[in-house]
Amino acid sequence: MNFLEAKSDLKHLLSKVSPIELPKLLDWIRNSDELDELLLDNRKVMLQSIADELRTRLPLDATLPSETRAQRKMQLQPRPTVHVDAFLYDEEQVDALCEEGTMSRTYCLSCGSSRTAPLDFISHSFSVPELQFLFQNVLPDLSGRVLVDVGSRLGAVLYGGYVFSSASQLIGLELSEEFVQLQNDILLRFRLNDRVQVLHCDVCTQDVLLQNADILIMNNVFEFFMEPSEQVRAWRFIMQNFRKTGSLLVTVPSLQESLDALQQEVQQPSWLEEVPVDSNVYLGKDTDPDALRQIHLYQVK
Repeated sequence: MNFLEAKSDLKHLLSKVSPIELPKLLDWIRNSDELDELLLDNRKVMLQSIADELRTRLPLDATLPSETRAQRKMQLQPRPTVHVDAFLYDEEQVDALCEEGTMSRTYCLSCGSSRTAPLDFISHSFSVPELQFLFQNVLPDLSGRVLVDVGSRLGAVLYGGYVFSSASQLIGLELSEEFVQLQNDILLRFRLNDRVQVLHCDVCTQDVLLQNADILIMNNVFEFFMEPSEQVRAWRFIMQNFRKTGSLLVTVPSLQESLDALQQEVQQPSWLEEVPVDSNVYLGKDTDPDALRQIHLYQVK
């Protein structure tokens, strides 16, 4: 049954429901965990197992003591901000941690009072629904193609690409030796290294790889981890080398937003055109439409 047939059958079924019962049914469709259980598949189970393993090996905020630049950047945000890795913690897990007092969603506006305001959360990883959206809705069939993830960190894009796509090679580039070792441990433990590898390197040493890559993923990759001058150097290098016709670039946030923050030190290249992305999809109760809208796709003309 295709989408149009399913839509027609569902509308026919709803038309037969008693008007008194219809609101209850619609509420069940919107909010019931039972439908999410039907959507659960082995690919998501594997990703959840990887996240379970990573949580045992990382602090609650999933940052390393060596990430001093990122820690300073968090402190300079206009509002109090904490890092909650979306690959490791879904909304239910965050709620559970808040209930037990391990995590908080709010901060005190005046010490010692009950006046509170919500904390801002930021993640350096895609959530599982975002990974599913990326590989099943944003990108085309990746059979025979090479995907490169710049700043692979925990490896979420690589694991998601392994289970949700047929990419022939998934290559992560990571500056932190600790994160490289962590990713390699996961690849071995879950037997993913037939298609996945992680390189301990600076992206600016990988000209040949970028020239041959079919897909380049850049999720919040530079802002929190590099000084502006280093960001300019990295963007210029990428734009000089990632130019194979038809190649695809995925960025969060948009390319324009990332480059505007560098005060016109780097201009958006004319040979890249943005491809519209339809973010109007439902991938389970943890789907965040705002997060999906942050994912931008570009193609080398």
